[in-house]
Amino acid sequence: MRGAATARKKRTAGRPKPDGRLTIPGVYHRLFAANGRQHWWPGDGAFEIMVGAVLTQNTAWTNVEKAIVNLKQAKALSPEAIMMAHPKRLATWLRPSGYFNIKARRLKAMCRWVVQQGGVRRLAKRATPELRHALLGVHGIGPETADDILLYAFRRPVFVIDAYTRRIFARLGLITGDEPYETLRSLFENGLGSSAPLFNEYHALIVIHGKEVCRKRPLCGNCPLTDECPSAVSYKAAED
Repeated sequence: MRGAATARKKRTAGRPKPDGRLTIPGVYHRLFAANGRQHWWPGDGAFEIMVGAVLTQNTAWTNVEKAIVNLKQAKALSPEAIMMAHPKRLATWLRPSGYFNIKARRLKAMCRWVVQQGGVRRLAKRATPELRHALLGVHGIGPETADDILLYAFRRPVFVIDAYTRRIFARLGLITGDEPYETLRSLFENGLGSSAPLFNEYHALIVIHGKEVCRKRPLCGNCPLTDECPSAVSYKAAED
């Protein structure tokens, strides 16, 4: 999925700064070498990905998949069907994703907006800054969800900042972890260049690393970044 720009970047990514620390591109290079391609985002088409982005808030993807299956079985996986569905029935379909009443309202709001804007195909023709601004005006869509939609549904070069990103890169000493969302988004985008395939792969790698290795209680012995991670020493000492 990585394009020519990404391939050129791969030949230079991973070179340490003079002080020996990893760079943002360098972390990508190591995570990719350790985990390979992640083939994200799971979903059939842009609208399904948009639905998944709303439903994945505060829950695991396995729960989102169950809710999407419910929508498919009910033949309700379209903006029009979701708009027309009774709120209680929609909430029942979304129950596996958690916070189902809240998510039902948010999903309806997004679907109304999609229809009002002329559908997904028309939205896809809009410039990225304009589309992002519009998404952020939809009830229940914050910066992370908007950027999930932009990157995965519309394949725009927008980097998604999530809790895993803050945790991993704060432990590496590359950020403090409490910076504003837009500050971190700009930091990653400026450090990596403009490549939607690269951003796609990198965010997926961050998620898998945050889930399986750099957990709240990290498994530093399994980490490909340990030798450059200033936090690893203290975590290993605590394990001993």
